[in-house]
Amino acid sequence: MKKNSLNLSKNLKNSLALTCGIDEAGRGPVLGPMVLCGVCYFKDNLNFLSEIGVKDSKKLSPKKRKEIAEILKNNCHSHKIIIVDAEEIDNREERKISLNKLEELKMAEIINLLRPDEIYIDAADVNEERFGVAIKNLLNYKPKKIISRHKGDELYPIVSAASIIAKEKRDAIIEELKFEFGDFGSGYPSDRKTVEYLQNWAKKKKKFPPFTRKTWDTAKKIFNDEVSNKKITEYFK
Repeated sequence: MKKNSLNLSKNLKNSLALTCGIDEAGRGPVLGPMVLCGVCYFKDNLNFLSEIGVKDSKKLSPKKRKEIAEILKNNCHSHKIIIVDAEEIDNREERKISLNKLEELKMAEIINLLRPDEIYIDAADVNEERFGVAIKNLLNYKPKKIISRHKGDELYPIVSAASIIAKEKRDAIIEELKFEFGDFGSGYPSDRKTVEYLQNWAKKKKKFPPFTRKTWDTAKKIFNDEVSNKKITEYFK
């Protein structure tokens, strides 16, 4: 085979490499699930992401995020969403695993299902390289490349795409929970409305709503509030 033919074959193979971005939404809230997503595009189709305005999901309005999420899901090669509810997040303590480890396990599950050639991950660990190696060791095949970086959703459009789909899915779940259980704000510990909601619920029912991460410090403090009668301002010092 001629050299030009070899180069052409190599270029074609590279353009058909299945590239996957992986990210999560809802790691920090005291209320609601964490949602992880992996989305795959062929390498020669990645320019499409910039063309439709893919960027960090936090920089998009909910309406725009929903629009782009639908476009991404309808045009990607494949995608996978995993929802980790509050109970499973809490149960990690019984399993003696960290939140980082739980993310590693879920991300590896996504990768093993999608089996992409190249993988870009928004690293959760302070050591971004260690996070990537940990996931690689959980895979049942050998991808060509794994890139694990902090702020991956800002660096790589394919990770931004995963971030958008994950955030849009979590937003939809949060709206369903609010419809059933009332408005609890953002669900984050820094949100006064969320703290007041949990305080009122705990005082009335002596327990938390089922979508509460009871192992979070905020939830533990509020539960103790029934005894110590702390003021809400103490949660924001």
